[in-house]
Amino acid sequence: MLEPAYQADVVIVGAGIAGLSAAHRLTSAGVSTAVVEAAPWVGGRMSTEKVDGFRLDRIGQLLSTSYPELRQTPGLDGLALRPFAPGVLLHSDGRRRRAGAVAGAGGARGALHAVRALASAPAKSAPRAGAPLGTAVDQARLGAALARLAAMPVERLLARPELPAGQALAARGVPARTIDGFLRPLLAALLCDPDLTTSSRCADLALRAFAGGRLCVPEGGAEMLPELLAQTLPPGTVHTGVRVTSVSTTSVTTAEHGELRCRAVLLATDARAAADLLPGLRVPDSHPVTVVHHTTDEPPTTGTSLLLDANRGGPVAHTAVISAVDPTRAPAGRTLISSTVLGPPPADLDTAVRTHLARLYGTSTHRWETLAVHHTPEAVPAMRPPHDLRRPVRLMAGLYVCGDHRDTSTVQGALHSAHRAATAVLTDLGAAGSLHMTDPLPTTQAA
Repeated sequence: MLEPAYQADVVIVGAGIAGLSAAHRLTSAGVSTAVVEAAPWVGGRMSTEKVDGFRLDRIGQLLSTSYPELRQTPGLDGLALRPFAPGVLLHSDGRRRRAGAVAGAGGARGALHAVRALASAPAKSAPRAGAPLGTAVDQARLGAALARLAAMPVERLLARPELPAGQALAARGVPARTIDGFLRPLLAALLCDPDLTTSSRCADLALRAFAGGRLCVPEGGAEMLPELLAQTLPPGTVHTGVRVTSVSTTSVTTAEHGELRCRAVLLATDARAAADLLPGLRVPDSHPVTVVHHTTDEPPTTGTSLLLDANRGGPVAHTAVISAVDPTRAPAGRTLISSTVLGPPPADLDTAVRTHLARLYGTSTHRWETLAVHHTPEAVPAMRPPHDLRRPVRLMAGLYVCGDHRDTSTVQGALHSAHRAATAVLTDLGAAGSLHMTDPLPTTQAA
């Protein structure tokens, strides 16, 4: 139970990665902090269900090795990342082709190598015009564009005119076949937005991170980020099963333990829960996400690749043999296949997903066992233009808010907003010298 001894300088409402990250920055600056969470566990949407030895993510967010905040956030030093094979595997017209990187080379250097390889390739090796990326010239142009994005300063990227991503790509002269065959399925995987309505600046940030790093997942499941953050906080900092009913600049009222007095309150919940406590706070639209987990005795032969459907021939946006990427997610000798459906799920989800996966993997899925289906109606905040990448985290002196709805709708955005909020709190409490922003502008990739 929370006794008066637990009352702190700052009370943080919400024990997701944003709230826990902010708690680390505050406690490291000498500010006493209490984190209260309504659920019986930490992590929020970044949770992992355990079923018969399998570790099943509820949303399945993709990370990138190029996320600055993964390296800069205190408490994540022990985080192990498991990378996918370079680039992605595109399924189109019954065939699978690798795109976006050259095996063995990563980031901008890999993109440049791809351009040179395509430029010097003999004409007979060029893909047919109907391939997902178009002709060899189209691929070379795409490789060059990715290389430029990887090297482009964030300030310059954010200075570009803002449009819906699909319109911006077309206005830049990107061929329709390249948009639909590669960029649309890729951005759907990164931002959960297959319709490309996301702000072009956010899409550019996502592509920049993709070009500059490797897509990856946390070893052990998504829950490892909040678990590591919670475990490395001072004992007694985090209190689960505590439901907050109201907040002010100097106190938090809970259903279980009454009023907690403090000097500042930081809301680190999702946007809707924050608006319930602070009426008038804007709640953005959200992209629904459904993740379907299967196991089979005959694993597909796609290795550690992230498999995308360039034809959009079914409900699955992307899928992977996730146990090949991260063996800790399945018992020894077992296979885990995780697939993501975007938008409202079809009525007969199981049949539709199995049929689609059979085409994508080129094998029968009739005997695959469904381990779990996780549907999250408000999984990822939408970032339609105009989108403020730096939404205020300081509402007034003593009251602050952070989360992926304040920056970009990604793990990077959630951590970055926590960094900004902690800096604002310390400034108002007169401890600004204890914390300095090392990455003043937001960067992203995958949602």
